[in-house]
Formats: sequence, structure tokens, C-alpha cells
Amino acid sequence: MKLLQDKVALVTGGSRGIGAAIVKRFAEQGAHVAFTYRSSAAQAEAIAAELEALGVKAKAYASDAGNFAEAEALINSVVADFGKLDILVNNAGITQDTLMLRMTEEQWDKVITTNLKSVFNLSKHALRPMMKAGGGSIINMGSIVGITGNAGQANYAASKAGIIGFSKSLAKEMGSRAIRCNTVAPGFIETDMTEALDEKTRDAYLANIPLKRFGKANEVADLCVFLGSDLSTYVSGQTISVCGALHT
Repeated sequence: MKLLQDKVALVTGGSRGIGAAIVKRFAEQGAHVAFTYRSSAAQAEAIAAELEALGVKAKAYASDAGNFAEAEALINSVVADFGKLDILVNNAGITQDTLMLRMTEEQWDKVITTNLKSVFNLSKHALRPMMKAGGGSIINMGSIVGITGNAGQANYAASKAGIIGFSKSLAKEMGSRAIRCNTVAPGFIETDMTEALDEKTRDAYLANIPLKRFGKANEVADLCVFLGSDLSTYVSGQTISVCGALHT
């Protein structure tokens, strides 16, 4: 049997990058997958069709995870369309990098809302259907920057550090209801952002990574499969880095 056979998962920001890798891995492991997107409906629908070709149900939803009312409507729609919710992956996130002296209030608020408030929004509304189902797994996408900090990313680091504290607290609150909550903390992963780096910058980053390469989105997705599956039923409140030993 596949690791996520017949589970229902919701992945925010699932139409590109790490999110797209997660929804594909989940579908390959037998999960029915709902995912959100913000911009390209055509791209999202193409991904949904690709997932359904694997023999599972899939549906894309246009939704702003940072909006409390939209998050509630999204959870209600997913439960209505799929019948239940077993796994929530809070993956939606953005960066607005700049030094603190130059950072605007808008840049701060936008990152905190998209990255951190969205985790509160979706998790809060997912708890009741998970309780009704007898348990569930919430997987929050953090970053090693939330552990170590990084110059020019005070807003991003704060949002990701907040996710870690949130996840630990929620794990303690909901453990008695068999709802687990963990944080995945990627390091440098091959995405559109890293592909845009010049060779000198890439080499500088690689020099600090013991495994001497950037990670792949599928390697983050594989950890999410584990955390969503019954292989991790005693794993909760943890922050697990996927960083090639950059942070140990």
C-alpha cells in the first residue's frame, strides 16, 4: 500500500516550486490532493490534471492564505469536495528582502501576513475537521533562516521563527486529539530563486554546505510524505531541517 493511500491533503502555494513537488509526491503516494494558487489558473489546472492521471482526486483553488475569511472558505470547500481533511501543508510564502534600515512597514507586514498569519488562518480552520476525523497532520514550511537569522531578511526570518514557535505550541495543544504539528526547515533548495543566482554567488553558498550541492524540491517533499504518513505518528512538535548539514 502507498504511504498516503486515500488520505486527503491540502497544500497551500502548491502550483510551483517546493509546493508543486509536494502535491506530486503526495499524489504518487496515493493521497487525494487539494492545493492553492494565487496567479496562474492555467498552470494550476494543468497540475491538477497531471495529478488525476495518477489515479487520485485533485483540485486547485484560487485563495489567499493570508486572508482569514478566505482561509475559512477554503477549508470548508475542501471538506465539502473531498469529504475530510487529513493533512495540511502550510507552504505558501514570499520574500521581501532588504536591510532593516531600508525595510518599509509594507514589506514587513506583507511577509508576516503571507508567511505567518496564513499558518494561523489555515491551521485554526483545519482543526475541527481533523478532530472530527480523529486526528491529522499539520506540516508548516519554515526555513533554516528562521533558526539562524540572515542579514537582509529580518521580516522573513521573523515569520519563519514564528512558525517554529507556533508549531511547537499547537503540537502541545492538540496532541490529545491525535493532531500532530511539525515544521520543515529547508536550506538552499533548487528553485527559480537559486537558478537566478550568478555563478560567484552560487559558489559562495555551496562552499558553506557540507554536502556541496543545493537540495532538490523532491527532497523536501519526501520529508513531507513521511510527516503526513502513519510512519510518523509519534513525531510532533519538531523542526526538521533539509539543508545538507548547513545548519546542525
